[in-house]
Amino acid sequence: MNQKTSTAENVVSYIKDNYPITEKEFQTILNEMYLTFCKKQFDYGPGNIAMGTTLKNEKEVNTALFGIIVRLNDKINRLINLSTNHDMKAKNEPIDDAFMDIAVYAVMAMIVKQNKWGK
Repeated sequence: MNQKTSTAENVVSYIKDNYPITEKEFQTILNEMYLTFCKKQFDYGPGNIAMGTTLKNEKEVNTALFGIIVRLNDKINRLINLSTNHDMKAKNEPIDDAFMDIAVYAVMAMIVKQNKWGK
């Protein structure tokens, strides 16, 4: 496949044809991410990510992004601890939860940065 002339549709078809199990699992995990996002937003609302701001200006957006970065740092450090001290085995929370949270926080950061959070 010529990457310079590939359309999104061609690329998706290529992945589905050549890596069907990986593609299906990717879609499954994306759906789990979305459900995780919805459940947490239902419980906490958008103010948790907005850090008590209204996200009306760049400073407030940056404050919210900093809050997400801190949360991401917590998750990354948890993974580092598990990988170096516990052979990737968690006792209280499955390691997949940390990976899921990192992915969800990354998407939420993109939404905040686009000024679409909580709307």
